[in-house]
Amino acid sequence: MNKKLIALAVLGACVAPAAMAQTTGPVTLYGRVYETVVSVKADAGPTSDALDRRTRIDDQASLLGVRGTEDLGSGLKAFFQLETAFKADQNDSSFAARNSGIGLEGGWGSFVIGRWDTPYKVSTYPIDVFGDLTMAGISGVGHDQGNFDRRDQNMIQYWSPNFAGFQLKAMWQANEAKSATSNPHDSSANLTYTRGPLYAMLAYEDHKDPSAAYTKEKAWSGGAAYSFGPIKVGGEYEQISRDAANGNDPDDRKEWLANVTWTFGNNQLMYQHQDSKGASTAGTKDSGLCKSDTIGYKYIFSKRTFFIAEYMRTDNKEAGTCSFATTATFPVKPGQDVQAAAIGLQHVF
Repeated sequence: MNKKLIALAVLGACVAPAAMAQTTGPVTLYGRVYETVVSVKADAGPTSDALDRRTRIDDQASLLGVRGTEDLGSGLKAFFQLETAFKADQNDSSFAARNSGIGLEGGWGSFVIGRWDTPYKVSTYPIDVFGDLTMAGISGVGHDQGNFDRRDQNMIQYWSPNFAGFQLKAMWQANEAKSATSNPHDSSANLTYTRGPLYAMLAYEDHKDPSAAYTKEKAWSGGAAYSFGPIKVGGEYEQISRDAANGNDPDDRKEWLANVTWTFGNNQLMYQHQDSKGASTAGTKDSGLCKSDTIGYKYIFSKRTFFIAEYMRTDNKEAGTCSFATTATFPVKPGQDVQAAAIGLQHVF
């Protein structure tokens, strides 16, 4: 009996510190469930047949996460976050593939190590009226059709404090895949200004050795959003350039976005236009020559739940391959015009 008590005491001594560490700071469980029902079709292209209208269920980045902090004294805090995607409509998502990391926070700002959305990507969240989600999000046309809409692994980010509305975010990705002939890694940064009804941003990102065709590709972006009464307007412009193995690629890509949102009571009406010229990541001339228009309606039940309805049309020129922000099950061939209607629900907890 005494041996059993001693063994239990030893076990308790080993377990207690870990249990205590978990209770020295707040730990929060949070999440989002966001699903849309989408009806899509594509007109015939120069070398392709039309795609008949079809219905699909699209997950809009549903997630489950846990985050916490510990006060280390002298104004210093440790924090962590583990965030995983899940799909309410099917179970094929990877664990902890979303923003996850560990860091320190103080009066000087924050450092985080892990996997996180790049500063370039997050800079347009307050401008894109669809929040980088649903078929109408910016990455269907903008951000080089999602190529500059990244969540990088093996990265370090610094987030500055807010200085009179200004904040800086910068990221560097470790070059873990470096070899004798290749040194692939990304870097990204943004400078934002938020004060009252105004949000403004500048952002930069480059990808080194992204493929055999390009030794480097880089993007610059600038934009703003402003609210006056129930009306909010926004706009963004970006330019992507690539260095080919034999010198500068002359077919750079230029993109812009403009939108307006009208809020009345629990209702929102939204309109967003995107336009692009140049080449996509495939490098084919004019493969990024396209435009899209979306109208949307949102009914906000509460701070946690809303209903959304959208109609979107994307017009591609002869070589254009622009589509929706969620294209995994709806590939578009050059020159096909695509359109879709969707309804959906989001709930956060």
